[in-house]
Amino acid sequence: MMATTHVFTGLAVVAPIAYVLPEFAVALAVGAILGGLVPDFDLVFAHRRTLHFPVAGLAVAVPAVTVAAVFPSAITLFLAAFAGTAWLHAASDSIGGGPEMDPWNHRSDRAVYDHVRGRWLRPRHWIRYDGAPEDAALAVALATPALFVFDGWLAAVVVVGVAVSLGYALLRRRLVAWTPDWLE
Repeated sequence: MMATTHVFTGLAVVAPIAYVLPEFAVALAVGAILGGLVPDFDLVFAHRRTLHFPVAGLAVAVPAVTVAAVFPSAITLFLAAFAGTAWLHAASDSIGGGPEMDPWNHRSDRAVYDHVRGRWLRPRHWIRYDGAPEDAALAVALATPALFVFDGWLAAVVVVGVAVSLGYALLRRRLVAWTPDWLE
């Protein structure tokens, strides 16, 4: 899935909380945005292995959410949104294709690495590849709650994210041909 889809997933999860507790809306949104993006910082290392924790991440997310529920503050809600969204990002990567540049060819049986079991989880291809039409549709659907709850610069970030998602989806399959060989 696209990084923006992961971000919108986190924003959709925290939107109801931000609606009920608007004083924490920024902390929740920033935590969700960063949690949706940070796992993909491993693109320069072993992608979907170095910073993706589809099983172990739950051991961080559950306590963070529990602490935030018992002691709600800007920092605890930020950390809960970050940890929860980072875990959702890693866990949901297994429903898509592999991490290769052309996952529609199904050359890889690796979606995301499970550090607990020491093995790769297989791609399920429910979302065929990042930037697939169904990925773009999911991104738009998940962005919608955020547009109703967040305003100002946060709403602008969501609108820009939707535009980036749609543009990427339109160009995704062409990007492989445009990518230098050393990046593959």
